[in-house]
Amino acid sequence: MLYIMRHGKTDWNELHKLQGRTDIPLNDEGREMAREAREKYKDINFDICYCSPLVRARETAKIFLEGRNIDIIPDDRLKEMSFGIYEGTANCIRDLNCPVRVLFKDPANYKGVEGGESLEQLYARTGDFLEKVVKPQLAEGRDILIVGHGAMNSSILCQVKNIPVEKFWDAGIENCRLMKL
Repeated sequence: MLYIMRHGKTDWNELHKLQGRTDIPLNDEGREMAREAREKYKDINFDICYCSPLVRARETAKIFLEGRNIDIIPDDRLKEMSFGIYEGTANCIRDLNCPVRVLFKDPANYKGVEGGESLEQLYARTGDFLEKVVKPQLAEGRDILIVGHGAMNSSILCQVKNIPVEKFWDAGIENCRLMKL
């Protein structure tokens, strides 16, 4: 079985800033969310955990799996989508002049921004991870946990469930909510 989880909250989440590849740590609320998730999902088996190498995902995985003997393996293909020069920008979803807004309002027409990634690039790297790492282990009956990010997890969800890009955000990838795919 495949499970995905988004990292706990950060200060930038609270400020509605685009994080992308910027390495922002969890805040106290985010750490508490991971502890609460650990208790809530304690009866679910995981054989292995893969996570983004960004600190907010690694810390979430470590707290969430505390007390279990489960390997946590960082993989660069699980990093958050890069928002290039717009990382750190606040309220981009509401700002009509922010080109990243298209990703959130009309994902099928998002082309990426300077220094950032397009959805095609995001899908290519997460698709490669699914094909080379996840599928062989699922075929062996392993239970896999991926701890990542909003856009990155959405790309995995869409590929696994064959969800069209127009519905990229429909699943609502919440912080520290476990999703069974």
